[in-house]
Amino acid sequence: MKNGRVYLVGAGPGDPKLITLKGLECIRAADVIVYDRLSSPRLLSHAQPGAELIYAGKSPVRHTLKQDEINSVLVAKAREGKTVTRLKGGDPFVFGRGGEEAEFLLKHDIPFEIIPGITAGIAVPAYAGIPVTHRDFNSTLAFITGNEDPTKEDTSVEWDKVATGCGTIVFYMGMNNLPYIVEKLTANGRPPETPAAVIRWGTRPEQKTVTGVLGNIVEKAREARMGHPSIIVVGEVVSLREKLMWFEQKPLFGKRVLITRSRSQASSLAQEIELLGGEPWEFPTIEITAPDDYGPMDKAIMDIDSYDWLVLTSVNGVQGFMERMKNLRKDIRNLKDIKIVAIGPKTREEIEKYGVFCEFMPDEFVAEAIIDVFRGEDIKGKKILLPRADIARKVLPDTLESMGAFVDEVTAYQTVMGSGDTMQVAKMLEEKRIHILTFTSSSTVKNFVKKIGADNIPNLIEGVMVASIGPITSAAARELGLEVTVEAEEYTIDGLVQAVLDHIKRQEAD
Repeated sequence: MKNGRVYLVGAGPGDPKLITLKGLECIRAADVIVYDRLSSPRLLSHAQPGAELIYAGKSPVRHTLKQDEINSVLVAKAREGKTVTRLKGGDPFVFGRGGEEAEFLLKHDIPFEIIPGITAGIAVPAYAGIPVTHRDFNSTLAFITGNEDPTKEDTSVEWDKVATGCGTIVFYMGMNNLPYIVEKLTANGRPPETPAAVIRWGTRPEQKTVTGVLGNIVEKAREARMGHPSIIVVGEVVSLREKLMWFEQKPLFGKRVLITRSRSQASSLAQEIELLGGEPWEFPTIEITAPDDYGPMDKAIMDIDSYDWLVLTSVNGVQGFMERMKNLRKDIRNLKDIKIVAIGPKTREEIEKYGVFCEFMPDEFVAEAIIDVFRGEDIKGKKILLPRADIARKVLPDTLESMGAFVDEVTAYQTVMGSGDTMQVAKMLEEKRIHILTFTSSSTVKNFVKKIGADNIPNLIEGVMVASIGPITSAAARELGLEVTVEAEEYTIDGLVQAVLDHIKRQEAD
C-alpha cells in the first residue's frame, strides 16, 4: 500500500481564526488529526465526518502521549495510506518539536509538508497590546525556551549575551522558571527596572495579563496565580500596553457564549460575538430539515392564485417556501395579487431577496402581533397560507380562523434534535468555562434541556447568564426551570446581543 502524507500544521496561539487558510485545508482533508492541548478544539469542527481524532495532550508538566509515541502514531497512520494532519499549537518549528517529527517521518520514508502557524511569541503579546518590536524601543528580538531545567550544570542559553544583547526577550513555557529567568537576566546586567509582562492563555477568553518590572514580576505573577500556559515578555515595549491594549477592552472580552441555534443559522450570531471580543461556541440543539411530506405545501403552491394572504414567520419558512416554488416551476409573478406579511426584519429581508415586498410587518415580532395586524383587516372568508415549522404554536392559525378566515397551515420545514457535542458542553459548563447561554426559540430551549438533562441544569448553569430572544422563548425556558437573565426588547439577533451588552454594562456599573 502506498504511504499517505503527513501535514505538520501550526494551529496558531489559541484564537481559532488565527490559523492559516492552508492549515484549515489540511484539517478538512485529513483522515486522521493528531492534536495538542494548545490547539483550539473549535478547529476540530472543520474535520470531515469520520475523521479519526487523536489527542496528544502535551503540556509542560505532563503528556498524554510521549513524543516518541506521537512520532510512531504519525508513521503508523501514514503507512495505512491515510492523510494525517498533526495539529500543533503555535508554529511547528518554534519550540513545537516539529523538526523532530519531520526527521522521524523522513527516516521512515513518509512524505510530509510543513504548514507554518502564527507563533504565540508574537500573537499573545499583540493581543495584550504589546508590540514585540518598535523602532522607538528596540531593533532586536529573541525567542527563548523558558522550560529549561534550572538545575542543569550546562545551559544552552547564553545568559550573558541574551540579557543585554536583545531589546525584547520572549520566553515560552517559562512560568515554573520565572524566578530563575529573572535571576539570570538581572545577574547578567539587565536592570531590575526593565518592564516585564506575563500573559496567560493569550488570544482566548481566559487571557490574563500581569505587568511589572523584573524586580517585582515574580511576586505579581504569584499574587495573580499565573500558571501554564504563559508567555513572558521582557523589554521596554511592555510599557506600551497601557495605551495599546485592545482585546481586553472589547465589551464581551472574557465571555464564552454558547449558541444553540442550528448550525446553518449560527454564523450571524457567532460573527457578532467575535466582533465584540467574545468566543462563540456552537452547540446546535436543533437542525432544520425538509418536511417528511411536501404534499400539503405542494398542493397550496399549485393553487397559489386562490390565496389572499401569505404569512411568513421565519427566514426558514421563506427559504423552504421559495425553494419549493422553484422546484414546482411556479413563477414568483404568481404572488403579485397576494398580500404578504413578515414577522420581523430578517424575515422581510429574506423575502425581499426574491424581489417580493411585504404588505405588513408588525412592530413586535411574535404571532400575537401578526394577529393584531389582521384585526384591522376584513379577513372574513379570505384564504391565508401559512408555511412554517412543523412544531409552531397554534395560536396564530386558531385565532385567524376564529376571525372568519380560511387558514391553510403547511409544513415548510422541520425542526429536529441537533447534533451538538453534549458531553463536551456539559463538561465546559461544569468547569464554568461557558459564561452565557443564548436561546433564539422555544425549541432551542427544549432541546438544550433534553440534551443536558433537566436534573443537571440547576448545578451546571449556576452563575451563567441566560439570554432569551423574546417572551415566548423566555416562557419556555422558565417552564423548564431555567431562570432567564436577560430578554431582548427587539426580538432579533441584534436585539439579543444588545440585551447581553446592556446587562454586562449594568453589572460593571454596580
